[in-house]
Amino acid sequence: MFENLSERLEKSFKLLKGQGRISEINIAETLKEVRRALLDADVNFKIAKQFTDTVKQKAIGQEVLNSVNPSQMMVKIVHDELVDLMGGDKNDLNIKINPSIILIAGLQGSGKTTFSGKLAKWVKTKRGKNPLLVACDVYRPAAIEQLKIIGEQVEVPVYTEDGNMNPIVIARNAVKEAKKTGYDLVIIDTAGRLAIDEEMMKEISSVKDAVNPHEILFVVDSMTGQDAVNTAREFNERLNFDGVVLTKLDGDTRGGAALSIKSVVNKPIKFVSSGEKMEAIDIFYPERMADRILGMGDIVSLVEKAQEQYDSEEARKLQKRISKDQFDFNDFITQIQQIKKMGNVKDLMAMIPGVGKAVKDLDIDDNAFKGIEAIIRSMTPEERTNPVVLNGSRRKRIATGSGTSVQEVNKLLKQFDETKKMMKMMTKGGNVAKLMGKK
Repeated sequence: MFENLSERLEKSFKLLKGQGRISEINIAETLKEVRRALLDADVNFKIAKQFTDTVKQKAIGQEVLNSVNPSQMMVKIVHDELVDLMGGDKNDLNIKINPSIILIAGLQGSGKTTFSGKLAKWVKTKRGKNPLLVACDVYRPAAIEQLKIIGEQVEVPVYTEDGNMNPIVIARNAVKEAKKTGYDLVIIDTAGRLAIDEEMMKEISSVKDAVNPHEILFVVDSMTGQDAVNTAREFNERLNFDGVVLTKLDGDTRGGAALSIKSVVNKPIKFVSSGEKMEAIDIFYPERMADRILGMGDIVSLVEKAQEQYDSEEARKLQKRISKDQFDFNDFITQIQQIKKMGNVKDLMAMIPGVGKAVKDLDIDDNAFKGIEAIIRSMTPEERTNPVVLNGSRRKRIATGSGTSVQEVNKLLKQFDETKKMMKMMTKGGNVAKLMGKK
């Protein structure tokens, strides 16, 4: 997301290049372009105007340090205002009470059920909680079955009551069950509608009154832009929710919801979600998002994702194998699996400063490593551990078995050799050990 906004903002800052200081005259065109960029990103007009007015007020007359030019100074001011616009600091869940109750609300199709499963996995792995999912969407066909399947994926039990069409009773009974059986967190997936209606609002309000949740999260499809913001306003008036979840950030979205929603409902964005993978959920950090919007990458989030997959014992074993020149295709495919667990490859690359723009138009999906994996899996155990035996006939057999070409097999072997040499060089300098935090 935000690719077009990032590009437009970058162009607007270039208008200040060559200026000695920021003035009302030379800033006018830049701010006009910034406002247009925000409006094109589907940001509310009033918010866009207020944003540029604030930037103008803070920018005019500012002394520009010798080490920075006006364009860089403007980037800093816009960055800080973007952070404020999106909420300032990250906001945590209120889940200290045992059992804590989280109510999930939103329109049908916003991704509530999938997010409920992602959240259950997140609190289980990141916060050490023992969650219980509750199926209260009794209207949508197969909604309960969908939550059961998700529950199996994340290894979290799902509370259901076959034949019961009363979500208020189901929610109340689920909380009783959690208290009785020792679950310390209850996540209630409620029904949505295709549009807001009075019946829906009364029902979700009644569920809220019945269980008195410690946290109410409003899930919204970020691709709906200003419609998402308007829906959030109506839900907030009835539920007074605690936070927003933006889903489908991997879609063709302009980012207006992320930039506008905090100002409209005065409630923080707590989570962002993309894709169907249960790991594809992140805490919303306004500062990191502002970094990404302005093309600065998000290296902190990238490192955190890497650390989640990091196994110190396995890393030590790998370092030992590299130092002994024993790195083979078994190790190679293991590293690929770890990268895939971190998330979508294109999203990961976009977190690296300066790379986001380069990969914007590239078609990189979750199957980016499919051909490589197929080639490696078509090798015999001997070929994986001792690639030097891969002569012409073996390469031809592997290409046929993996559905690729001999050229692709040769390309992979070359990449493998280069990777092996690079890792060998790193171990000689002790760099791998330093990266692992070893003395």
